[in-house]
Amino acid sequence: DIIGIERRGIGAIRLIPVAAPSHPLVGLSSEEADIRAQEHVQLVLTDRSKFTEGQEFGVVSPKTWRIADLGAKFMLLRSGIGWGSMPLDMVSEDVAAGRLVRLAMTGWDRNLYPLQSIRRTDTALGPAASWLLSRLKVALEEVSMGSPAERDAA
Repeated sequence: DIIGIERRGIGAIRLIPVAAPSHPLVGLSSEEADIRAQEHVQLVLTDRSKFTEGQEFGVVSPKTWRIADLGAKFMLLRSGIGWGSMPLDMVSEDVAAGRLVRLAMTGWDRNLYPLQSIRRTDTALGPAASWLLSRLKVALEEVSMGSPAERDAA
C-alpha cells in the first residue's frame, strides 16, 4: 500500500464470457470452449494505472486485443471481432435479444471482479463523496447478486 492512500473493497461486478452469435466459440461445450478459446482473439480491458501493472486478470488467449474503453470493447464484441468477459448487467439485454451469446466456459459462471474505493487519508470524505460511495456499495451488492433467475442458474 501507498502511504497516505486508503483502499477499501466496496463490492464486485459479475463478469461473463460473451461473443457475437457468429463467433466460432458459440455453441461449444465448456470443455471444447476452454481449449478453443486460446485460438481466438480475446478482447481484454486494459488498465494503465500502476496498481495493476504486470498483472493479468482472466486472460486466456495469447491472441489479445487490449482496449482501454469498456464501451469500445462492448461494440467490438457485438461486431464479432473477438470474445471476452463483460459485466453481466451491461450485456444482459444483448444476451436476451441474441445480439451476444454467453459462452459455456468452465469456471466463469461465478467470475466476480472486485472493485475498490481509493482515497487520500489526509482529508475526510465530503457529503457528496460519502453519498456516492454508499450508493455504489448498494448498487454493487444488487449487481453481484444478479436476478433471481441468474442466481438459480449459477
